Amino acid sequence: MKPFEYHKPQNKKNAIELAGKTTMYISGGTNLVDLMKKHIHEPDKLVDLTEAVSSEITVEKNGARIGAMLSNTALAENENIKTDYPLLSKAILKGASPQIRNMASTGGNLLQRTRCPYFYDSTMPCNKRNPGSGCSAIKGFSRMSAVIGYSNHCVAVHPSDMCVALVALDAKVEILNTTGETEMIDFINFHRLPGDTPQKDNNLPEGAIITAIEIPQNSFNTNFEYLKIRDRESYAFALISIAAALELSGNTIKDVRLASGGVAHKPWRWNKAESFLKNKEATEENFRQAAEIAVADITPLEDNKFKAPMLKGAIQQALLNCLSNN
Repeated sequence: MKPFEYHKPQNKKNAIELAGKTTMYISGGTNLVDLMKKHIHEPDKLVDLTEAVSSEITVEKNGARIGAMLSNTALAENENIKTDYPLLSKAILKGASPQIRNMASTGGNLLQRTRCPYFYDSTMPCNKRNPGSGCSAIKGFSRMSAVIGYSNHCVAVHPSDMCVALVALDAKVEILNTTGETEMIDFINFHRLPGDTPQKDNNLPEGAIITAIEIPQNSFNTNFEYLKIRDRESYAFALISIAAALELSGNTIKDVRLASGGVAHKPWRWNKAESFLKNKEATEENFRQAAEIAVADITPLEDNKFKAPMLKGAIQQALLNCLSNN
């Protein structure tokens, strides 16, 4: 690991003053420390945000506000979150190990980087790690890679489970920029597709700090499911994951949310499938058609063609599970 300066400011203003091109922020460090050990990130200055950023959580009638330093465990186990936003709690508990959830912060979870093996292997070309060097996964081993939204520069997928739930729940990201101004970014626009700049995972301005996540009040706390398919049940990243939630009036779908992990460079919303389901009956046949609509948009790679039937089945099952989860 490259030597670096370490700073622990006591407030956001002092943290922002330390921003610079060779500065990185750290909170839980569950991903960043590994990246530093592998020389993928080599900051000259490391700024610890544990004292500068809030870890408070408030849940009121109009929604929830989650301080960016709140640990994943504390968020998932919060009684108000489990009652009003249980989809989020369930998604978090499907991710990582208890030890990592205890350390990982809410804000840091948004910034974790892909687990594509070529990104971590410094002997192989990777446009995310070394722009312009090429994407080894495209013609290499692409089993865990994207099936939608990728480019010929990158086929990596976003690793977070929490973020899949947050995009389904129409969350917003509160940030503090380097001029000291607070901005809000719609969660669906926070992460990026690779395009021709796969080294950029998100739209967080340089030097800015994530200060909170806000989730608007919704009616998705009764009929919901987070379904995660992985190679092993304990501590594995998703081959396919589904965040599904229904707002029902009798058996009619008033509103619906459907999102996936393991399919793209960012948490993915299945907007066409959602539009199809609105105002229809919550039936197995309609769920099957919604899954068909989603799968019609994907283009699997050679090694992950299995994700097409897996995705179709997972969407159907997640929606069916919403009916029994009440």
